[in-house]
Amino acid sequence: MGELEMPANLVRYADEHDEARPAHRQWMAELPRTVDDIARRWSLDVGRPFQPGGGAAWVAPARNAAGEHVVLKVGWRHDEALHEADGLRAWDGEGAVRLLDALTVGQTSALLLEACVPRTSLAQAMAPPEQDVVVAGLLRRLWIAPPAGHPFRTLASMCDWWADEFEEKYAAAPSRARAPQLDPGMALVGMELFRTLPATADREVLLATDLHAGNVLAAEREPWLVIDPKPYVGDPTYDLLQHILNCPDRLAADPEGLAERMAELCDLDGDRLHYWLFARCVQESVDRPDLQAAARRLAP
Repeated sequence: MGELEMPANLVRYADEHDEARPAHRQWMAELPRTVDDIARRWSLDVGRPFQPGGGAAWVAPARNAAGEHVVLKVGWRHDEALHEADGLRAWDGEGAVRLLDALTVGQTSALLLEACVPRTSLAQAMAPPEQDVVVAGLLRRLWIAPPAGHPFRTLASMCDWWADEFEEKYAAAPSRARAPQLDPGMALVGMELFRTLPATADREVLLATDLHAGNVLAAEREPWLVIDPKPYVGDPTYDLLQHILNCPDRLAADPEGLAERMAELCDLDGDRLHYWLFARCVQESVDRPDLQAAARRLAP
């Protein structure tokens, strides 16, 4: 394969985080050999990686032994995307890209995926209000009952983890004189909701948890397919949040209206989404101060 070209975002992520993660540095150093070994195992002719790519995986177009277009994704195994392959198997191409094969070796998770052609992202192709309709339609298809004996973790476990992380960051953040934060009372209410909302859902489904317009690609088999899910099981209302957070201008201008629109498109309880959005804006507010205004407007 010659010298392995690296996606810009994968390099940037390594530069920003590797000082505290020697195992990740080692994984990056071994990536050329890893990609070559996997390509040989699956008899692939691998092309140049997609640029700028993502921060946790090396992804490139390829051809298999039959000459068919496929995509090779070689990722660093991380907690959020632990069951990506399992989720794609469960969906079996219904609204999501189809999984052709998968393997895990050490810290590497490799996926052989259906190729999306022309691969234009929904974020590039449509204005945000039009994106809402596509995202809502895809989510409603993905919300299936988890299969028997599934390995997926609960949404409650993820929310507890993220709430713990927020509380540590909030306590360690600079004084409000230097870096304004949410009022402690609002932070407390937000995290109480974030921890308790999962248990009050009236149904539990398989969730993508990271579905936004950048993770929806144009394809030939279907107009749009979801990529890069981070599957959990829990309240479907939660699954609207990442798309909403990825519409920062609309969220800042009218958080209540945006939540109401998405709830209507997905036939979900608007008040419940309002609470979820408030809690998630609080949870993200230390790293994204721009969400503090929305949190204040949405506060119950």
